[in-house]
Amino acid sequence: MPKLPISVLIPAKNEEANLPACLASLTPADEIFVVDSQSSDRSIEIAESYGAKVVQFGFNGRWPKKKNWSLENLPFQNEWVLIVDCDERITPELWEEIAIAIQNLDYAGYYINRRVFFLGQWIRFGGKYPDWNLRLFRHAQGRYENLHTEEIRNTGDNEVHEHVIISGKVGYLKNDMLHIDFRNLYHWIERHNRYSNWEAQVYCNLLNGDSQTGENETIGANFFGDSVQRKRFLKKIWVRLPFKPFLRFVITYILRLGFLDGRAGYIYARLLSQYEYQIGVKLHELRFGGSLNKPQSGAPGITADGAIAP
Repeated sequence: MPKLPISVLIPAKNEEANLPACLASLTPADEIFVVDSQSSDRSIEIAESYGAKVVQFGFNGRWPKKKNWSLENLPFQNEWVLIVDCDERITPELWEEIAIAIQNLDYAGYYINRRVFFLGQWIRFGGKYPDWNLRLFRHAQGRYENLHTEEIRNTGDNEVHEHVIISGKVGYLKNDMLHIDFRNLYHWIERHNRYSNWEAQVYCNLLNGDSQTGENETIGANFFGDSVQRKRFLKKIWVRLPFKPFLRFVITYILRLGFLDGRAGYIYARLLSQYEYQIGVKLHELRFGGSLNKPQSGAPGITADGAIAP
């Protein structure tokens, strides 16, 4: 396949285990940017060995995070950008479809479905598939929404659960991208510990009536809208329900047939239930105990240089 006029954006930090397979799947693109956050492993060396352009991103703790900063500042040579995480792969079949899709002048972007692999197995049930993500779009017409969670520390410098707001018509591609993380469960749990900080702030904002969020900055909640808008509508109800960790397990493992994924499906459902519990206790801390950013009164904290504060 000849090179396609597509610029790939890969956010990265210490991803030496995943980057080789990811980059190997991106050879049809004629430009690849790896936006790195001061990796201490071989990520930069690996990226450059595949011909990628490496750019360093220094997060100041405020908006924008890595992907929006990249969309605003990188000198893309192409109109179309494809955003790919280090643990994702673009298949040859998907590339063939992308080559045709970008020629359609009526569309500003496309959703791509993901197959998520967990413990070496495709998680086909439990509500994890389909998993649509707006990843291919004309870069001048799309930006990630701001959900006003950047003030919470230890959530990372990259947009993870935020969605792209795009001006123009969007479509859906038929072929899937693959989500395969070569790292072990320690990294999954560590990552979701950070994500639960972010989710707790989102829950808190929803319970407070989204008072900090402008309607032009986010994708709104609408039961009769697209899949993202429906999820936002249901989430406003979800945050007010009791027994959410138990409900998360029942919905994932039983109602959405997660048990059909065997042992991997059971472990995945249990971990999601644990994740929901973490969100709940951090939400309690936010609403009644102060802030996730600082210790409660009388408790020791950690200063910026890593020392124990009184």
